[in-house]
Amino acid sequence: MTLQLTLGWELRWRWMLALWIGMLSAVAVQAQGTPDSSAEARQILVMLHLPAPHFRPDASYGGGYRNDNAGHSRLTIAQEVADQYQLTLVSRWPMSTLGVDCFVMTVPSDRNLEDTVKLVSADRRVEWAQEIQSFVTLGEADPLYPIQPSATFWHLDRLHTVATGKGVRIAVIDSGVEEDHPDLLGQITARENFVTQQAYAAESHGTAVAGIIVALRDNKLGITGIAPDAKIMALRACWQEGGKSLCNSFTIGQALNFAILNGAKIVNMSFAGPRDQLIKRLIEAAQQRGMLIVAATTADDADGGFPASMPGVLAVADKIQSARPASILYAPGQGIPTTTPHHAWGLVSGSSFSAAHVSGLAALLVQLRPGNNAEQIRKSVATRSAYISGAGSGNIDVCVTFRKLVEKCICECQ
Repeated sequence: MTLQLTLGWELRWRWMLALWIGMLSAVAVQAQGTPDSSAEARQILVMLHLPAPHFRPDASYGGGYRNDNAGHSRLTIAQEVADQYQLTLVSRWPMSTLGVDCFVMTVPSDRNLEDTVKLVSADRRVEWAQEIQSFVTLGEADPLYPIQPSATFWHLDRLHTVATGKGVRIAVIDSGVEEDHPDLLGQITARENFVTQQAYAAESHGTAVAGIIVALRDNKLGITGIAPDAKIMALRACWQEGGKSLCNSFTIGQALNFAILNGAKIVNMSFAGPRDQLIKRLIEAAQQRGMLIVAATTADDADGGFPASMPGVLAVADKIQSARPASILYAPGQGIPTTTPHHAWGLVSGSSFSAAHVSGLAALLVQLRPGNNAEQIRKSVATRSAYISGAGSGNIDVCVTFRKLVEKCICECQ
């Protein structure tokens, strides 16, 4: 789909209106059959210790127990805990990167959720217990400009003369990605579904984020990704519900555990929600392994919200706010053309897509400096004090960033 810049404003707005109606129709279809949020609101996570890795047959993978006899023992303990506190045991998953076995339990409607968490957490058999928190992706539906800002403001063609993200694996923890989209063919190396209540589905938000990061270059279709030679792990931890994509502690935790165990270098987290102990611990485990975490900020919290406000996380916003911390990065996030389900392209807006830009940029930096740890990569991003409004490049000075790394000027040379 190509939109000529010579279109008159009336025709351009008609096109955008038709696009918006089409996107709403797609959302309405994909929202059917989503998990029951009301049931989830009465569930908690209960963590039990895992045995040492050399005793555990599932140590190399984040799911499944196979012949794990110790797993049956923990299941027995979990059932005893559930019976003691009048809970219903629903499901389980080993969070092996944290050394815990995670059990989902439902709390009866006549029991106070917070009090139940405190009681279970105090049990000696339990490492910790917590409520299942809800998270929401941070995209909007307000298309503004039918152009790709990164091409103009980030000099994407010039950046690709020195780096394309080759050899870098990026975990996209999001809703489902359409892997057979013509702009994403061959770009998805792993596809996992952690929303067990429904089959894997290609959804708007995840597909849009993936396209911004790794859409194919020079295929005479659609757009060019920031890191077109990087590869994506499409980890479905969110599901489409109405006009938004929702996630929770358990699904995000499983996806993060998978990303850590399977060698992702960068993790894109385009969602926000309440502070969560499981997700916090998993992010810290990922950072200890040198993984770079990129998260979208929410305008609802001055510090950017969780997980963007965690130390060491690359927090990214699309619109400047004076009250926000100086460490927050600003990247293109308004009227961004990208991939959408059903082999189409559309315009998206929101900090979700600003974060995707920075995940792609990080992949270019990792390719150039593969030996650098996450903190060194984070510090190599040069920023400017001025924020370019409009379609905008944000406050990231890509020319200075790459000039420092390759020791030559590749764009905006003077």
